Amino acid sequence: MQKLTFLSATLLFAFLGCKSKNEEKAAPVKSAQQNAALVDVLVAQPKSISSRVETNGTVVANEYVELHPEINGRLTYLNVPEGAYVTQGTVIAKVYDADLRAQLDKSKVQLDLAEKNEERLRKLLSVSGVNQSDYDNALSAVNGYKADIQYTESILVKTVIKAPFSGVLGLRQVSPGAYITPANIIATLQQVDKVKIDFVIPEKYTSLIVKGKKVTILLDQLKQTKALATIIATEPQINQNTRNLKVRAILDNVKINPGAFVKVVLDANTDNKAILVPTGSIIPDDKDKQLIVVKNGKAKFITVETGVREAGFVEVTSGVNPGDSVVVSGVLFARPNSLVKIKAVKTLDQLAN
Repeated sequence: MQKLTFLSATLLFAFLGCKSKNEEKAAPVKSAQQNAALVDVLVAQPKSISSRVETNGTVVANEYVELHPEINGRLTYLNVPEGAYVTQGTVIAKVYDADLRAQLDKSKVQLDLAEKNEERLRKLLSVSGVNQSDYDNALSAVNGYKADIQYTESILVKTVIKAPFSGVLGLRQVSPGAYITPANIIATLQQVDKVKIDFVIPEKYTSLIVKGKKVTILLDQLKQTKALATIIATEPQINQNTRNLKVRAILDNVKINPGAFVKVVLDANTDNKAILVPTGSIIPDDKDKQLIVVKNGKAKFITVETGVREAGFVEVTSGVNPGDSVVVSGVLFARPNSLVKIKAVKTLDQLAN
């Protein structure tokens, strides 16, 4: 009986010891599960989207010039109807030219006398009545006065400032009677019946740029006013610092001020295998972009490449496969290879709301 009691006590102690050890082993696992980050996930699924590239653009006048005088002088005539349309060749301003015209008249008188002297010496030279050097000096004088007249006439042309093309005048910068130099701006002239749209796109989208292709221009984002522009040219070289290509489109018969900001939208082909994830789930790195995927209850950080952006979502072109569980909330609390606990499985429609 004593042996039986001793055996029972031994078995009881052994059982309690094993239970205590098992509880000690289970304690860290239970603690780790309790400390696991709570996350929401999105199951990656291919989705049909229409690829669309948006970029910022600037309105540029089809033709633009600052009207400067080419010579110094006092303004004797000024015709700058601010904001008015003027045709090509319209006289905008005149600089005082009386002294130049007097110089021109003087040169013409001297030329007339020199030509008569040259003609007289030419006749004498034919009968050996004068030596060749005297005739050459007379001929040189004639040519010199002709050159003086041409030079003075070219200066006189510069005293008149004309509109180089038809367009709208800007604000007047000088007053009649002012003494001006080539550094002064009289006014600006812009051709705005058609305008250019300058914009840049990343080099990976250069295949979308084709001369003659239509692009959508969002003129007023509040009113959603749109117009179509035609691509006319691109810079031959991609910018080496930004890796962007500069593009120019032409926009006809749309009233918009040069210098205005617009949105440019380029439509691409429909992509039937696009995987979309919320923009906030992307983790930017120094060089790469990362997403967190849940595998075997742990957070796995993977490098991905992105493509087209939509409102609140971005296309993942590589790194994520259909069926992967992508962490869309609780991203800040997850650590590489740490345990995570899925709180809910979201859909794109739920995340869009």
